[in-house]
Amino acid sequence: MGAPKNAKICVTLHSQNAHLPQANSAFAYVASLALNIFRSALITIACLLCNLVHAQEVFTLERCKELALQNNSQAQNSRLSIEAAEQVRKEAFTKYFPSVSATGAGFRAGKPMMSMEMDMSSMMQPMMDGLAPVMGWMMEQGAPLDPSVFSAEPQQMEMLKKGVLVGVMAMQPVYAGGQIVTGNRLAKLGVEAAQLQKTMSEDELLITVEQYFWQILSLEEKMKTIAEAENLLNRAHTDVKNAVEAGLVNRNDLLKVELKQNELESGKLQLANGLRLSKMVLAQSVGVSADGFEIDKTFAENLPSLVEVRADHLSALYQRTEYQLLDKNIEANRMMVKLKTGENLPTAAVGVGWNYFSFDKGGMMPMKNDFGMVFGTVSVPITNWWGGSHAIKKQKIQVQIAENEKRNAEEMLLIQMQQLWNELEEAHAQMQLAEKGVSTALEHVRLSDDYYQAGTGLLTELLDAQNTLQQARDQYTEAATGYRMKLSKYKQATGE
Repeated sequence: MGAPKNAKICVTLHSQNAHLPQANSAFAYVASLALNIFRSALITIACLLCNLVHAQEVFTLERCKELALQNNSQAQNSRLSIEAAEQVRKEAFTKYFPSVSATGAGFRAGKPMMSMEMDMSSMMQPMMDGLAPVMGWMMEQGAPLDPSVFSAEPQQMEMLKKGVLVGVMAMQPVYAGGQIVTGNRLAKLGVEAAQLQKTMSEDELLITVEQYFWQILSLEEKMKTIAEAENLLNRAHTDVKNAVEAGLVNRNDLLKVELKQNELESGKLQLANGLRLSKMVLAQSVGVSADGFEIDKTFAENLPSLVEVRADHLSALYQRTEYQLLDKNIEANRMMVKLKTGENLPTAAVGVGWNYFSFDKGGMMPMKNDFGMVFGTVSVPITNWWGGSHAIKKQKIQVQIAENEKRNAEEMLLIQMQQLWNELEEAHAQMQLAEKGVSTALEHVRLSDDYYQAGTGLLTELLDAQNTLQQARDQYTEAATGYRMKLSKYKQATGE
């Protein structure tokens, strides 16, 4: 990066402060020297800060890919999908352990749920006759006894008007038709599938980033081509203008050059707008600000030959992420068959519990108790097999469908790789032809310019030659960037 604009100011200030002020005393001399040193230090720091402000990172293709994997929302969502699948796997693992539950209930009825009248006269009367003298003596002594309590009249009994129930229970599944084991395997398979989908999503993201990167570089190369064409037209404009002023040619030739300059300026404006928009899209993809976003403009010419990148498509097929996902799909459908079968098998569980209840506290007949228990349960579905058998058959059909999809996808993936190879060969041939076209166009411009300078050629021929050169260079830029894109897609498809 060049020196900042204020570099000259820094030098000027240094030079102005370089001489020592004349002082009559040593103290004034030392003070002036210290002040000059302090000012120089401040100016130097300001220059360094200015350099830091003007400095900016130039993003290479690899740096753009790295940032895209870190910052892009698509990549972040892929990582979150794996975390979600991990949580599902952990949730399935908890099914191996006992389930503990607690239950509490309380009630208060408007009237007792149980009420009855008890006539105990036949039982109580003989006893009351025998106790009558004792009761009479106690009442004479002042004992607070109600004679009606000891009467043999019928009594009203009320129960279950209010109460509280509390229970805690733990159940351990012993056999669930294989549903717990199969569910855990299926959850683990879901994590593996999420990881493969993350790989696919990242590959798509990297291809998109590379596409925008090469598109920007292509537009930058076209801007260079326009700049070279501008230089040629400016030189031609100067020559024609001098010739017009000398009376050697008419003004019409000068107008032709100016029309070409206007046409070139219009194309430059369109390229600048396209370049600005492409940079904004790439910056958004990699998760950085579009302000001052610049990429490495090195247009590498060292590309691998077709022989070096050719891959065995059949071997590459088994490494494709899509192929592995198809295998996971078949495996998942087979597990679903086991899961559906387990839903129609007997289940068994054991458990322990503790219960407490309290009824009619403060009433005539309060009741309360607490107790523990051990129990076991066995559930045998009988009629479920009627509908369950059809669900199992349906799931087996899904396995066959998944296998057919895999066979079809295998063929399509092989066709895709062959198609990408054909397109890569075609792009390579187009790039070579475009390179030859540039060489031919350069020679055409050189000869047209020589003829025009010698007075044996026409201005229109020179302008046409320059236009042909611009088109040839644009075609080469598009062919070269197209070859790079095809190369990246082929490498991704073959797992390189």
